[in-house]
Amino acid sequence: MNRVFLFLLLSLFSLSATSQEIAVLKYKGGGDWYGNPTALPNLIVFCNENISTSIETKPEVVEPGSIDIFQFPFVHMTGHGNVFFNEDDAENLRRYLLSGGFLHIDDNYGMDQFIRRELKKVFPEKELTELPPSHPIFKAEYSFPKGLPKIHEHDGQRPQAFGIFENGRLVCLYTYESDLGDGWENEQVHNDPLEVRLKALQMGANIIKYAFEN
Repeated sequence: MNRVFLFLLLSLFSLSATSQEIAVLKYKGGGDWYGNPTALPNLIVFCNENISTSIETKPEVVEPGSIDIFQFPFVHMTGHGNVFFNEDDAENLRRYLLSGGFLHIDDNYGMDQFIRRELKKVFPEKELTELPPSHPIFKAEYSFPKGLPKIHEHDGQRPQAFGIFENGRLVCLYTYESDLGDGWENEQVHNDPLEVRLKALQMGANIIKYAFEN
């Protein structure tokens, strides 16, 4: 039995055996992978209180090239700047996603050109495809008939949700021009109105529920 096959078996076992846990992706390149520190904990609390999840309230930190990533069915990635995956990172991320993992990338304004480049290393044969408003992720728990909501206005462009699919399964979701993470943060960070924060949290809950159930 070769090393790659053993690794894949371990990957599949880890993802199927894990409880509901979430990790933040610590990537290379100098971008602020640690941005929005209160965002994910707030989203987790919202999900545990409203959609019957039982997620650990403190998300773990995981690197793209680490075997530890296979412990988490859901990995979140955000930032404003540069992203870099080396060859081992890209190969490991690919194996993780193909073995049942889910990656949510939330552009905090400024990472678009970098993440698109690096995703081509992970899936050189695939393209990011825009999700239509009819996609199930927009009604997994809360209804968003117009698709991805706009949380913060920076440059007036419309919010878009892009995906990478494998055999019909959404393995990577990229939310762009929305800034969901800012809407998840503590109220005093951005002084967003309650209805804006609620909209962001509900869309985040949809993403988590969809990822856990598909």
